[in-house]
Amino acid sequence: MLRWGRALRVPGLGELGPPGRAREPGWTPGGTPEPGGIPAWAPGRPLRTAAPRSSDFFRELGQTLERMAQTLRDQLPAAGSGERGWIPPGTHPDPRPPDEADVVVVGGGVVGWSVAYWLKVLEGRRRRHGMRVLVVERDPMYSRASTVLSAGGIRQQFSLRENIQMSRFSASFLRDINEYLGVPNEPPIDIQFQPSGYLFLASPQNAAALEANVQFQREEGAQVTLLSPTQLKAKFPWMNTEDVAVASYGLEDEGWFDPWTLLNAFRRKATSLGVQSCSGEVRAFVTSANYMMTPAPSSARIKCVHVYMPDSLEYQPVTCAIVVNAAGAWAGKLLEAEGLPRGLCRPPLPIQPRKRYVFTWHCPNGPGLSCPFLIDTSGAYFRRDGFAGNYLGGMSPPEEEEPDSSDLSVDHDYFQEQVWPRLAQRVPAFESLRVQGSWAGYYDYNTFDQNGVLGQHPRLENLFLAAGFSGHGLQHAPAAGRAVAELVIKGRYETLDLRRLGWDRLVDGEPLQEHGVV
Repeated sequence: MLRWGRALRVPGLGELGPPGRAREPGWTPGGTPEPGGIPAWAPGRPLRTAAPRSSDFFRELGQTLERMAQTLRDQLPAAGSGERGWIPPGTHPDPRPPDEADVVVVGGGVVGWSVAYWLKVLEGRRRRHGMRVLVVERDPMYSRASTVLSAGGIRQQFSLRENIQMSRFSASFLRDINEYLGVPNEPPIDIQFQPSGYLFLASPQNAAALEANVQFQREEGAQVTLLSPTQLKAKFPWMNTEDVAVASYGLEDEGWFDPWTLLNAFRRKATSLGVQSCSGEVRAFVTSANYMMTPAPSSARIKCVHVYMPDSLEYQPVTCAIVVNAAGAWAGKLLEAEGLPRGLCRPPLPIQPRKRYVFTWHCPNGPGLSCPFLIDTSGAYFRRDGFAGNYLGGMSPPEEEEPDSSDLSVDHDYFQEQVWPRLAQRVPAFESLRVQGSWAGYYDYNTFDQNGVLGQHPRLENLFLAAGFSGHGLQHAPAAGRAVAELVIKGRYETLDLRRLGWDRLVDGEPLQEHGVV
């Protein structure tokens, strides 16, 4: 299914970009586009003639056009509906939110919609009229949303027990996704899962740590194997293994899938269960502290949120009993909003937007169908993107070289100078790759320990958090959404014990470090 917020790559036809973001059709490492905007990606080398198009090319083209058609059917108003403009699926035609809601979920990405879905599933018959859940999303076209701008991976290869358990839960959920998120009289959900596994490479210095991680992952039930350089070369002959001491390879429930399809599936199912949504931004709160005579209360409850309408100074107050902060990269900023007592918002939520680039390229002689989601010893990563010699990848920069996150512009020199040399060293065929496109997205980066923050706020009694996953929020969304919904409805975790991911570690200053952040 077509994903807004990133380019649609149609082999031989170029790129169709998302609304609101200009595409950059032709650039080269040296900076001068070739005639026609087609970048040549091997300085000093002759261009290779494209191979004849195989049946895989036409199959992929047909599948891509089919997904485009389905997306248009999903998002355009039905004939005769009387609607004058485009309305995001699941959004009520009235742009104003309701006056009241039981739960307001701030953030309509995949984590926020997962929370909303599980709230409706778990409420059961507890309430006569059903829980009123409202999802507020400030970017209804998802042009800047982390969900649809991600690389779409899922893996069990983490160093922290909770992350492994959430990945295993999510893998099971995605395997049976139609049982959970299927909507009567709608087509089955196909998230286009590619079970090619994750492959982590370790240098001699990091070999012992990788081996210890694999042992721990196996104890948690993950199917992961260790490969020696000889075994690695035999399985992936296209790879240079000279500096690799050992590798870990996921045998089950690892690979990648289409983020937009999962987001849309959560949204449609939750809407069918009665969840409401609106376009707007929560910028202010009213709390019980506003009515207290005590100068420094020890706790407070949120009574109301102010939802500002898009491109307007007008806002709608929404009275609520529970607020869930699922604002992703802006979750920390939300807790600095007007109306929240500053003394009760300590310690601050250490979640910031961090910009990450994703580049796409074509290499007809590349790894091919055997290509896993590979994490190099250098930190660079790549995976196959379809079946016609296309790949995507990138690399997180060092802390001291973080790019400006005020916009989603792409630094093309970063690929030439940092990413491409590492790719070509690992896969010699990538020396002659040809760049096709690029985009940037945000990590909701937890600067404290690169792990999600889940659970109830220690001083704002009816505020719950689900953010800070630092790049693995998409794959953990099904598990994180259920966990937060269990806390809201039942007051405790039941499916997974995620208490260590709560606020206590922030208050105590004790990081829960995850060493598997890509």
